[in-house]
Amino acid sequence: MLSFDTPVILWVTVAIAAGIVELSIPHFGLIFASLAAVAAAAAASFGFAMPLQLIVFVIVLGVSWVTIRPRLVGRNDAPGVPSRTGALLEKQGIVTHDIDPVLGAGRVNVGGEDWAARCKTPLAIGTRIRVVGADGIVLEVTPV
Repeated sequence: MLSFDTPVILWVTVAIAAGIVELSIPHFGLIFASLAAVAAAAAASFGFAMPLQLIVFVIVLGVSWVTIRPRLVGRNDAPGVPSRTGALLEKQGIVTHDIDPVLGAGRVNVGGEDWAARCKTPLAIGTRIRVVGADGIVLEVTPV
């Protein structure tokens, strides 16, 4: 017969908390702790001792992480948000605010748009540049 006592309530609370945290943060993984806590709650409801409940939790967590997670992560075949900086690679522009490699500060105009920029060497206003990469929305440039 099923009994709902303190260990069951504890495991259900862990499952709910892990589910809430999973929905609240942009990482993927706590849902497996929630699934494992539900399995441990089931073990507790059947009267198994706490050490066996912990073993069930660890096994379900490990197995689900290793088997289910790669399948779910691999399902994201959508192209995602297109990069605004990808189209700027190899384009030329001009430095509009001095680029200081120590501070990592500087601005360039490429294709009529103003961008934050970085370079390994200092570049003065008016220097012609070529875009060689991007780190987020900061362009990596070299002098032409």
